[in-house]
Amino acid sequence: MALTCNIGAAGKAARLRVGIMAVAGGVLLAPLVAVGIMPSVGWLAVAGSVAGGSFSIWEARAGWCVVRAMGFKTPV
Repeated sequence: MALTCNIGAAGKAARLRVGIMAVAGGVLLAPLVAVGIMPSVGWLAVAGSVAGGSFSIWEARAGWCVVRAMGFKTPV
């Protein structure tokens, strides 16, 4: 199944910004979990944030949105 571009320049830019912020949030959260300020279950939040942000960055680069591919209309 080939991925066809289903988002425009504004959608790509929005997904890229969100992805960068999510990865940065995960990176900033990791030391808090590592030193014990956050509970150890916080590693799930770190992994989820970095994985989700990376996927959003990939969507921006590919020009393809999984939500739009499922038939939902997104505002951007």
